[in-house]
Amino acid sequence: MKRRHFLGIAGAAGLAGMAGYVLLRGDRFSARYTAEEAEALIAQKVHEVAQSGTGPFGAQVYQGYRGLAALPWYELNETGRLVLVDEDVPSAIDVHAHLGMNMLFAPQIDLSQRTNRVEYMLDCDATDPGCPLDLDVYINANFSDAALRRLQLMSLAQLLHGSGAAATHTIPNLLAEMDDCRVERAQILPIAWGLPFGDALTETWLKAIEGAKAEPRLLRGGSVVPGDPDAPAKLKVLAEQGIRMIKLHPTMQRFYPDDRVMAPIYEACGELGLPILYHGGRAGIEPEFSHKYALMRHYEGAIRDFPHVQFVLGHAGARDVDGAIPLAQKYKNLWLGIHGQGVTKLDQLVREVGADRLLYGTDWPFYHLAATQAKVLIVTEGKPAARHAILLGNAERLFGFA
Repeated sequence: MKRRHFLGIAGAAGLAGMAGYVLLRGDRFSARYTAEEAEALIAQKVHEVAQSGTGPFGAQVYQGYRGLAALPWYELNETGRLVLVDEDVPSAIDVHAHLGMNMLFAPQIDLSQRTNRVEYMLDCDATDPGCPLDLDVYINANFSDAALRRLQLMSLAQLLHGSGAAATHTIPNLLAEMDDCRVERAQILPIAWGLPFGDALTETWLKAIEGAKAEPRLLRGGSVVPGDPDAPAKLKVLAEQGIRMIKLHPTMQRFYPDDRVMAPIYEACGELGLPILYHGGRAGIEPEFSHKYALMRHYEGAIRDFPHVQFVLGHAGARDVDGAIPLAQKYKNLWLGIHGQGVTKLDQLVREVGADRLLYGTDWPFYHLAATQAKVLIVTEGKPAARHAILLGNAERLFGFA
């Protein structure tokens, strides 16, 4: 494929990836996405709600992120911020965080500004009291149709005219929340959309981190456009710039992880020692036409064929977690990022995959850092080795800090 033609297709795909959350639909089923697979997601949502609170930890419902202060490890400070106060809880490394996004026509965000509060993309603290936050379901199940519609509109605003919420997703705000929750470092992960212009999150965030002198607390991350013939060369440059991890998002970037056009990217990451964090599985809030890219069966070929690459499956497969577990049991180069999973599923992951293969990640600023941290603390109560591994030790091994 000629370079100009490829880039035109990539840009259109990237634009569809963002606008599709609001506007687009496509053909529902094919050999790569069946009616049975679509029905399984619907059934998973129904079953999860029905089973909430019946697992080993009972009901775990709080009033917003601030409501987590009811747990023994947290308090609200004098300004109303949620703070981790238990000194026995180990510090953490967050392997899955972002900054404010602006692309295409949207104006630049001042990532150096501190604001009064963070306006999360899915904001359980937007009201007082906060929305009911059930820690025993996949986290997106906590949000109303209105909240999910707001998320869609914010995503589109980040392409067109800018988002007021995104303007609060800044470096000082993230660092302050990291201090509150004793998060030692956070891996910042941009996405390369393949847009025709205004598509430079990797470069923008690198400059912002450097300008804020936020290293080593904020770890540099990068992304490339799937199928870009120049991706291996770009990855080499990124590695020279100190990038520690690459983010690839099958549903937003519109690619199958096992597509052969991805092989040069995987090979380059293996040679450069760059772990790849995938968005893994169906979160259930994307447009259905994007679900086909994120089925667990589409990840296995890459994980199997590139054993020298360390892959991280973000969200532990999301609502397809039951398909992610056997993959992690089978392939030692696969780690599971735990963000989003409820406490019953997290407990299952610890038992069936092992605490030494799980990574703490938060998907900030979609949610508060403590939304995932609190689940780890609940599930690992009385298990200090597992708690340390998930919050800190495994990430230290993955990044070579240990």
